[in-house]
Amino acid sequence: MRRRLLRSIVMVIMVTVIALGLPLGVVSWRLVDDLVHSNITSQLEAINASLNAQQFTDGAMDLRSVSVSVPPGWRLEYERGGVGQAVGAEPLAVSVSDAVTSISNGKLTLYSPVDRLRREQFLALGLVALAVLASIVVGVGVALITSRRLTHPLSDLADRAARLGSGDFRTFKRRYQIAELDRVAEVLDSAAGDISTVLQRERDLASEISHQLRTRLTGLQLRLEELAEYPDDVVRADVSAALEQTDRLVNIVNDLLANARSQRAASAAEISLSTALEQVRTEWVTVYAAAGRTLTVICPPQIVVKATAVRLREALGVLLDNALMHGAGAVRVTVKQGEPLVLLEVADEGDGVGEKLAGHIFDRGISGADSSGLGLALARAFIEADGGRLELRRARPPVFGMFLVRADPDDSAPSGSVPNGSAPSVFAPHSIGAPGGSPRIPPPWDAPTRFC
Repeated sequence: MRRRLLRSIVMVIMVTVIALGLPLGVVSWRLVDDLVHSNITSQLEAINASLNAQQFTDGAMDLRSVSVSVPPGWRLEYERGGVGQAVGAEPLAVSVSDAVTSISNGKLTLYSPVDRLRREQFLALGLVALAVLASIVVGVGVALITSRRLTHPLSDLADRAARLGSGDFRTFKRRYQIAELDRVAEVLDSAAGDISTVLQRERDLASEISHQLRTRLTGLQLRLEELAEYPDDVVRADVSAALEQTDRLVNIVNDLLANARSQRAASAAEISLSTALEQVRTEWVTVYAAAGRTLTVICPPQIVVKATAVRLREALGVLLDNALMHGAGAVRVTVKQGEPLVLLEVADEGDGVGEKLAGHIFDRGISGADSSGLGLALARAFIEADGGRLELRRARPPVFGMFLVRADPDDSAPSGSVPNGSAPSVFAPHSIGAPGGSPRIPPPWDAPTRFC
């Protein structure tokens, strides 16, 4: 769009320059010609007045007496009755001239070299061309500024709309001092808040329904299993049939929940984790440097995960922003390989999370500092939407673990999923706030690493 807008503005400028520049050039050419002729005429009239005064006094006309009035390179001729005289330069092949009639009815003609006229005409055309060029430069500059002022906000709004479509419902206070674009930004912010509220209500409702349904089904199964011990064969047969129907209902509920999770992850694609982390590092390393902090990103080569790039970048941005605002010391982002998931950890050297807050750190509206308490909840929602999981693996010093579904570069199908919303057993358990260093890492984590 920016290119089309710039092309349109430049085309309008060129049309305007052609429509105004050509007539201005013609007018300048003729104006210089008129000025040169006017100059010749004024000088010739002065010479004629001097000769007329001389003839009135002496009764004769001698052009030598006015030769000093003839500019160098010019020629003055007088002709009467086939007899003439001249002073000045040799006869000019091409010249500009003007003539008057003297008091003696003779013809007095003054010649000027045409080179002088052409030189001044081309100088005028050069000034016109310079003005045209300056107009083009100024117009292109204005076009660049205008296109940038329009396209950057539009690109920003498009990115915000894309983030909204990917599940990022944060609002932005940025405005662009353009009424129409500011209105679009306000509508996007309002839509983000409304959609976030509706989706959260639906998720809470679905979670509550699934929890209550599972609880009731589990109680029903236990009760039926007790009745299955009844000595009457008819009763046992009926109870067995009821248990079979209950098991089928449990499987249906589980399948519906699994299908909902798979639909949320449908937008996930295979992305290079090292490339995504390099983009994040480039974005945040200067921010950390300005704060006097260091950011280190370490990842094994050639890891491909199933995720949405925007969601992954936003979720990791939330963790890095938390580490910058509420943490301390150096921040390390490390990637460790496993099957079927990849573990991405973000750790800093700060005080971490208190015991009372640790169990609710991902709840909406819960924050240990002066913040909205939405960041970590959104980050977890982003990762879960792609079939992953975000956990607080250690409270002090804090270590956040992001479990991502690993994808085989030769296979477009996901290589695994998160059962029941939790990390698989391949990752060594590490309780929140437990003493010790890093979790126990099985042999697959020993792959060579590199700095992104």
